[in-house]
This record gives sequence, structure tokens and C-alpha cells, in this order.
Amino acid sequence: MANELMNGRQNWLDNFGGDDWFKNFGQQLLAMSPETDNLLKTDVKETDKDYQLAVDLPGLDKKDIHVDYQDNTLKISAKRDSFADHSDSQGNIVQSERHYGRFSRQFYLPGVNRDQIDAQYQDGVLQLMLPKLNESDQPANPIEIR
Repeated sequence: MANELMNGRQNWLDNFGGDDWFKNFGQQLLAMSPETDNLLKTDVKETDKDYQLAVDLPGLDKKDIHVDYQDNTLKISAKRDSFADHSDSQGNIVQSERHYGRFSRQFYLPGVNRDQIDAQYQDGVLQLMLPKLNESDQPANPIEIR
């Protein structure tokens, strides 16, 4: 089960071979990068019957979150407009850590029953349940013998 999900991961550090120390070190450095702070933090669970995702999206309105499933790929995107002015009385920004803009993630999740996908957003967490197709739900695909 998890092999399909793991095979769909794209990691540029894989190009450096099987050196786990380097890969882990590189991932730690990458995790500190401002570019990766914008990634939607997600937990993905796979069972025999479905995929279950929990995506942290604190401070967003439901109307600013979009979910799409196409070509065995789940895409989650969101946008946050800029925040009110953070400056002090002289116009200096004292500290600003919150992100705004557009964010998105994609997950390769094959064999999902598109008509049964369920999404709920509450308390800053998007919960998704993607039921898998039963073998009987999949249309027959006759193969011509040459």
C-alpha cells in the first residue's frame, strides 16, 4: 500500500544516491528554508479501504481552500491575502512570521472512487477521506491478444 504513495514522492535529494546521512542532513537544511515553510503540513494514512489526510491550514477561510482529484493525483491549494500592517508607530516592522500568498501540495493516490471523496474543514484542519475503488467498481479492460 504505502509503496505506491512513496513512489510518487519527488525529492531532489534522491539524485545523490543512497547516502541516508547526506539525505537526512539535506532534508533538515531544506526544512529550514523559507520556501518550504509554505508547504501545507500534511499527514497521510492509507488503509485497505481508503486514504485519509489531515492538512494543517490555520487561519484560512474555507472559501480560500480548493481540493481537486484528477489523474490519480489529489491537489490541495489555498490562498491567504496579505495581513494588516505590522509596523510600529515609526512604520518599522517589528516582527512578521506569518505567510500569505498561494500554497499547494499534490499527492499521488491511485484508485480512488472520485464520487465518494469527503472533505471537512474545522479548527484549521482539513480532513479528507478518499475511498478506494473496489475491484468490482473498476470497469473491465479487455486486452487484445496479438
